[in-house]
Order: sequence, then C-alpha cells, then structure tokens
Amino acid sequence: MAVETAPPGWMQDWSASGSGKNARIGVLFVHGFTGAPPSMRPWAEFLLSKGYTVRVPLLPGHGTKPQDLNKVKWQEWPAKVQAELEELFQTCDQVFLAGLSMGGGTSLYVAEENSDRLSGVILVNPMIHVPFISAPVGYVLSRFQKLRASVGNDIKRPGITEHGYDALPTRGIHQLLIMLKRTRQNLSKVTVPVQLFHSVEDHTLPVSNTEIIMAGLGSANKTRIELINSYHVATLDYDQELIYQNSLTFIESLTK
Repeated sequence: MAVETAPPGWMQDWSASGSGKNARIGVLFVHGFTGAPPSMRPWAEFLLSKGYTVRVPLLPGHGTKPQDLNKVKWQEWPAKVQAELEELFQTCDQVFLAGLSMGGGTSLYVAEENSDRLSGVILVNPMIHVPFISAPVGYVLSRFQKLRASVGNDIKRPGITEHGYDALPTRGIHQLLIMLKRTRQNLSKVTVPVQLFHSVEDHTLPVSNTEIIMAGLGSANKTRIELINSYHVATLDYDQELIYQNSLTFIESLTK
C-alpha cells in the first residue's frame, strides 16, 4: 500500500484536456484521506477517453509520508480543490466534482460555496462524520499518539492497491473532523444534482455517512446507487465499471 509502489508520475497533480464535443465539460476528481490520485485516475482516464477534460489533484499532506498529513490545516484541502476548480472554469463551460471518501466530504464543502457554478457532484462512499468521535475528542486523542494503524486499502479485489499511506496521522484526523463538521452544518447549500454510490460492505465508513448526506442535501435531484461487490475504495474494486458507466450517464444527462 506504500506510496513508493505507485506508477511513475501518479503521485502528483495530473490533468488532461478533452476532445471533441465534450472538451468544454470538465470533471475534477478528489481522492480520500491518506489516499492519493491513483485511486481516482483510472476513472478520470475513462472519462477522458469519452472526450471530457479531467483533473486529478494531489491533496496537501498526501503522497509523501504520513507525518506530513499531521502538519496540514483543514482549510488547505478545500482550497486546493477550489484552485483546481478555477483552472477548469478557465476552459470549461460546465464542471462536475467527483469525490471518494474524505474527497467526497471535501467536494461537498466546496460545492456548498459553488452550487451556482457546478453542474453536478458524484460521490463514492463519501465521508461526513466519524461516529462517537467529535473534533474535540479527536484533538485529545491526537495529543497522545501521532500515528495509528492504517484503515486504507479496503478493496475486495485481490492484488489491487490505492498506493496510500500505511499509517493514520491523528492530527490530520482532527483537522478532517473539523472540516466535516462544518460541511455537515451546511449540506442544504448543495443544490446541484448529486449521484452517490454506496458500498453495502464498507469496512472503513458506516452507512450513516451516506444517510446523513442524502438527508441533508438541498438537491432536488439526488440518487443513491448500491454497490454490492466492492469495499470502501470502490473506484478500484469490482464495481468500478458500474461507477464509471453510471457517472457517464449522469454527466450526459446534465450537459447541453
């Protein structure tokens, strides 16, 4: 699961311009906590093959070593996504956000401030809370132990890795909990269409995350699709083609 095993060039920001009639439609992919672009890049490459312009950024504190994630402030994650969003709007008429896990929570935070500009949001096992662990509790825990055992790489398919960290930075978790709390408080501000994929068997996040998001969204157009043959990192798992194809249909239905 180590960062070092990633294909050359995959542990950094990546973008590609689309072609044909879909070139001015952009999709921004946001990876999860302790994860990295490899968890999203195959999905991005699929949509690129359909002519869409894509961006897959590396979030601050990721792709290097776990200790770096203990040095990041939560505002840096949505700021990175917002900056990437602005880049897409330079060349695209319509833009979609796609987030996995914590990337889903980050995407929702950004969508709350950009609902008048975005065309839609796609979420895969999105994160909005950690049951029984509030931000203050997370802060206390982070003072006693800087790194914990990793919860990443929850993939059913054998031999597949997301190339994330093999440890869980606790101060980073505290910052994550702060961001998620603020995101949850403003979910009703997300009014754009939302497509949410949820793994029935997820060893990382409980289903309450999906339920809270679906109930809190201000979107009139929101759909939930169950994944029955994938764990948490479903973008790399057995149901990845189902995600790719359904997201394509979702985007096609909302573009001119």
